[in-house]
Amino acid sequence: MKLVVQVKLLPSPEQAAALEATLRACNRAADHVSCVAFATGVRDRNGLQKLVYADIKAAFGLSAQPAVRVAKKVVDARSRRV
Repeated sequence: MKLVVQVKLLPSPEQAAALEATLRACNRAADHVSCVAFATGVRDRNGLQKLVYADIKAAFGLSAQPAVRVAKKVVDARSRRV
């Protein structure tokens, strides 16, 4: 049995600003990761993650989970295009 719950987030202005900043950082990181993937020809998640993980954490101020998710999203997006 599946249970579906609809949730509406109501962040405070400070929380909304933090969420927006994180989203923008993830988008900039995804652009960078996509350029690296294209330049190197790496198409697998693990290989790409090894190349960019430390760099995107440091350069874009992302914590571990968003850094990993960015690499996976780029690989997924690039695999749909091919």
